[in-house]
Amino acid sequence: MDESPLTRPSLLVRLRDPRDWQAWGQFVDAYAPLVYGYARKHHLQDADAADLTQDVLRAVAGAVGRLNYDPERGSFRSWLFPIVRNKLRNFVTRNGRHCRGSGDTDAQNMLAALPAAQEEDSGEWDKEYDRRVFSWAADQVRGEFADATWQAFWLAAVEGKNPKEAAAALKMTVGAVYIAKSRVIARLRKKIEQLQGSSPSSLGVQS
Repeated sequence: MDESPLTRPSLLVRLRDPRDWQAWGQFVDAYAPLVYGYARKHHLQDADAADLTQDVLRAVAGAVGRLNYDPERGSFRSWLFPIVRNKLRNFVTRNGRHCRGSGDTDAQNMLAALPAAQEEDSGEWDKEYDRRVFSWAADQVRGEFADATWQAFWLAAVEGKNPKEAAAALKMTVGAVYIAKSRVIARLRKKIEQLQGSSPSSLGVQS
C-alpha cells in the first residue's frame, strides 16, 4: 500500500534515492525559483541564472546522499545557502577572468562586488527562502480546501485583516474564520515539514 502524503518521509530523506523522481520534481519546483531569483538579484542574466540554478541542483544531487540531516543541528536553508553562494562566486570569478581585456565591464563590476556578496548577511536569503517555501506549500495544498475556507485564511493570515473584517467580507462567522485559518496553517506547516525535514519556526503569516 502506498504511504499517504502525511506519513511519507521528509523530502530530504527521499532525495537520497536518485530514482525517486517525484521527490526530485517537488524539490526542483520548490527550490529552483529560489536559486534563480538569488542569481538574478546578483545581476546575472536570465540564461546565466538558469545555468547557475542547474549547477546548484547538480551539486545538491551529488551531496544529498552524504547529508546526515539533523534539524536540531541546523536548518536545510543554512546547508543550501553556502552551496548557492559558492556557485555564484565561482561563476562570477570565472566570468570575470574570461572577460578581461574584452571591453565588457559587466563581469568586472560583478567581480568587484563579489566580496560584498561573500560577506552578505544570510538574513535576506532567509526571507526569500521563507517566501518561496510558503508559496510552494500554498500552491500544493490550495486544492484541499473549499474556496471560502481558503479566502478566510488568506484574508486573516496573509493580508492581516481583522477576523471580524474577514468574516463580514465573506459572510461568515468570526468563529468560522478562526477555524479556517487554523486548519490551513496546520496543513501548511505539515507540508513544509515534509519538504524541509523540520517544522517551520514561522510561516510569515498572521497566526
